[in-house]
Amino acid sequence: MSKLYSSVRKTLIIAGSAMLVAFSSAAQDITTMTASEIAEKIASAELTSVEVVNAYLTRIEQLDKNGPSIQSVITLNPQALELAQQKDAAVKAGQALGPLHGVPVLVKDNVETANMPTTAGSLALMDNDTKRDAPIIARLKASGAIILGKTNLSEWANFRDNDSVSGWSAIGGQTHNPHSTDRTPCGSSSGTGAAIAAQFSPLGIGTETNGSIICPSAMNGVVGVKPTVGLLSRTHIVPISVTQDTAGPMTRSVRDAAIMLGVMAGTDALDAATIEADEKKQDYTAMLNTPLKGKRVGVFRAVQSNHPEIISALDEAVAVLEAQGVEVVDITEYQAPEGFWPKALQLLLIEFKHELNAYLANSAPQVKTRTLEQVIAFNAQSERELAIFGQSLFEDAQATNGYDQEYEEILAFLRKSTRDEGIDKLLSQYNIDAIMMPSQTPAFLIDPVFGDGFTGGSAGAGWMAAIAGYPQVSVPMGNMRGLPINVSFMGAQWSDALMLNFAYQYEQASNKIITPEFARRGADHSEFEAAMRPLKAAN
Repeated sequence: MSKLYSSVRKTLIIAGSAMLVAFSSAAQDITTMTASEIAEKIASAELTSVEVVNAYLTRIEQLDKNGPSIQSVITLNPQALELAQQKDAAVKAGQALGPLHGVPVLVKDNVETANMPTTAGSLALMDNDTKRDAPIIARLKASGAIILGKTNLSEWANFRDNDSVSGWSAIGGQTHNPHSTDRTPCGSSSGTGAAIAAQFSPLGIGTETNGSIICPSAMNGVVGVKPTVGLLSRTHIVPISVTQDTAGPMTRSVRDAAIMLGVMAGTDALDAATIEADEKKQDYTAMLNTPLKGKRVGVFRAVQSNHPEIISALDEAVAVLEAQGVEVVDITEYQAPEGFWPKALQLLLIEFKHELNAYLANSAPQVKTRTLEQVIAFNAQSERELAIFGQSLFEDAQATNGYDQEYEEILAFLRKSTRDEGIDKLLSQYNIDAIMMPSQTPAFLIDPVFGDGFTGGSAGAGWMAAIAGYPQVSVPMGNMRGLPINVSFMGAQWSDALMLNFAYQYEQASNKIITPEFARRGADHSEFEAAMRPLKAAN
């Protein structure tokens, strides 16, 4: 990790350390741009890819590695500047350019990239340099994007222990929320969410099994897209679930997310779930400007939480859509069927053991842990791995029996609960095009003693979309006492374009994204700073 980072720094120093100092004002301008703006300026030669990459490397050094020390980036690509130079040469040569030519992307460190190890945050995979690009990475590169580095995550995508701490991994340490660094970035796409909010890259990749894109997007206040499962390949991504896993974009604008999704989508012969992807994928930017007049939305009041600030923000979001001609109906009652949650966990335990063993068997030759059982033994001997929490989920997964009749029954039950009797039923019953709800409550405090607490409770029902394999898009809708809160749009299978349409129209009309203050703690945030001081100095 440090070796790769030092390599990038050495390159920058050779390029001229004075440039870094003089560059800070221009760098700030670059890091506030959207990816589409950056791509346009690179294509027109108003900006170079080298300038863009340097701007983000500088900001990462100042704010991620130093300063507030967000710790969102595990590894920087030592070839990033060289690749940027190649992109600039292509512009000068008049070559055909892809939609993301010269634009940096940060990638969650459970997705394989050819010139950096893929660790899932675990010491057991520290040497997992497979020399492979996951298909979604290959597609991004083909569009002209530059992989800037790998982001920290909740280790093993937050599927190691019941008392885990989101955003912590043995390799990356604890990622912090840039809005208030004592608070969680959520997980498991913790580093990507924090990095995009902190403007360390215009584009990021997260992965989700159940909430791992939507929650960090919400708690860091960025756009997150959990696509229909099967739209994006999962090949060469460290797995949890064959039925629920998907990668997805995390960005600061819906348009950027739509561009990324269109680039990454497509059928992969090695991933059976993607058999329909080529047929279903589309240009996800084409529908963004489609007026919403006449569309119907169900506001999921049953999962809006009891926080007045969240309810008020949701009411304002509803009013924004109503002003655009959207018809609104409230959904006030819903409960998961009896026995749902134990079955939902059991499915993941069964799938995780099988899928992880298959991945480890095909990992880099130098990786010594080739089965889940061996990873459990490795962790048991590692003081750092078990310094904060254990591996109860690993142990429970190891005890499962594989894809047997019980598994098939559980899968059928969960699919019926979240599809036929869940999202599909709600869409039909209320005659609506989408379901609207808060994405989650604001970020809770990081707690290495007791683990994730969700002290403010929870909001939303992203678990329905996750388990059903249906799309969900999360977009900023304001803040609760200085901390971001997001709204989500959830819909039918393959309705990704429509959910992005709702999110984009809302985003453009509301513009609720907030800029992180990098407060050391909540009490230092501008929201509270004055109130936390004495009214007058003591005598």
